[in-house]
Amino acid sequence: MSGSACAVVRALVVLSLILGLTGVAGAEERVIVAFGDSLTAGYGVAPEQSYPALLAARLRAEGYPYRVVNAGVSGDTTAGGLRRVDWALRSKPDVVIVELGANDALRGQDLAAVRANVDAIVERFQAAGARVLLAGMRLPPNYGARYSAEFQRLFEDIAKKRKTGFMPFFLHGVAGDPALNLPDGIHPTAAGYRIIADQLWPYLRPLLTR
Repeated sequence: MSGSACAVVRALVVLSLILGLTGVAGAEERVIVAFGDSLTAGYGVAPEQSYPALLAARLRAEGYPYRVVNAGVSGDTTAGGLRRVDWALRSKPDVVIVELGANDALRGQDLAAVRANVDAIVERFQAAGARVLLAGMRLPPNYGARYSAEFQRLFEDIAKKRKTGFMPFFLHGVAGDPALNLPDGIHPTAAGYRIIADQLWPYLRPLLTR
């Protein structure tokens, strides 16, 4: 075999080893699906400022082999989320963060239906083998004490029933602060999302594996 032919063979061997190692790394990478509405999609901020992007950066920095899929859809309701579960499962998630319900409540939807939808979403992700972190939501007082309390409680009840990870209030420390929200008073600014990502981390970390 000529010298040039040997060089070609050696190059092919090296390339095959590189591709093999890349395949192994890809196989070991796990997936987190951030499943929610505009608060997950990152409405009003740059993509890299959304909480899923900030979470992905922290995972890399701390050595966790996870890829984060942003499955947030602005305006989505729990009924819409339930219809999207099969689509989200195509990513074969190991962990799913479920953040939904605010749009239902803002429209005054029947909370029995909201409860049933969220419960079904969690159940279907768990049935597929994913660990779930459920993010609770709360309402301003002007929605009525009874409705607001029932809305808050449905997340607590489902987390307990399904034994999920549970973040009591997704917007804790951000909701109601003009400095941390866009002019609409609903969606966080980049600074607000940084707080959300930091506060979510202690609830997510127990669901992760290295």
